[in-house]
Amino acid sequence: MGGLLGLAAAVGVILMWQGVVSLRRRARGVPEPLRARPGQLRAWSLRRRELIRQAGFERMRPGQLLGIQVAASLGVGIVVLIATHTTAVAVCFGLFAALVPVTLVRRARLRRMTEFRAVWPEAIDNLASAIRAGMALPDALAALALRGPASLRPAFASFGSAYVATGRFGHCLDTLKAQLAEPVADRVCETLRLAGEVGGSEVSTMLRTLSELLRIDARTRAELETRQGWTVNAARLAVAAPWLVLLLLGTQPTTLTAFDSSSGIILLASGATASAVAYRLMLRLGRLPEQPRVLR
Repeated sequence: MGGLLGLAAAVGVILMWQGVVSLRRRARGVPEPLRARPGQLRAWSLRRRELIRQAGFERMRPGQLLGIQVAASLGVGIVVLIATHTTAVAVCFGLFAALVPVTLVRRARLRRMTEFRAVWPEAIDNLASAIRAGMALPDALAALALRGPASLRPAFASFGSAYVATGRFGHCLDTLKAQLAEPVADRVCETLRLAGEVGGSEVSTMLRTLSELLRIDARTRAELETRQGWTVNAARLAVAAPWLVLLLLGTQPTTLTAFDSSSGIILLASGATASAVAYRLMLRLGRLPEQPRVLR
């Protein structure tokens, strides 16, 4: 018990020190030292940053998400240890709790991508109509802050404000792509960038064709997601059921004490590994293909 409390205090001190250092860097205008990190760590940070951005949490950083994971792991581990008085079980549930924040972020990303997939055809139709009516490309994009879907209006309002302030169409398109972090937004922005640089009379026709393709894709995905929903939920319940039973055994201290032995620790480690592998395999087999952001 004392060791876990000491570890929690040490992690808290480290996170506070990192926060103070980050605030000092921002106050001095010093950029974060991302390029000095090793290649694998930097790639992990970029993947986390992309996930957080696609989930809509623009102010969150990968380090903050990692801190939330550590805090959740320590909190749940200490609570389970107090309730069951079994270190091995507390460690297992602490490790599981560390995955909960990432899972919530992934679900937020999935909801946001699904919502965007449903409203992009309407936004593209409005954009194509504005271009066909003779409106300039920047004005057509900025007008979506008033006439576009509600979920996309904040991004286009930011684009309109940035364009009025800077007048740099290409830079504002890059900012819009980074804010939406979505493959359809990348394609629309690059199409408008090309039309703005070299001109083109078929931009509205191409946008309407893209809108029709997106509607077909949205209908197909909705049918597939509905059919696979029951299977995925059943698989998740099958993975979680043994651990819920183990947690219910906390009312019987004599039963849980057996897991503090070497054989009990091996059993828990094997069960945790099997559950993790089965869960990852279930996610991979049940995952629908997504469009990559090739034009980011």
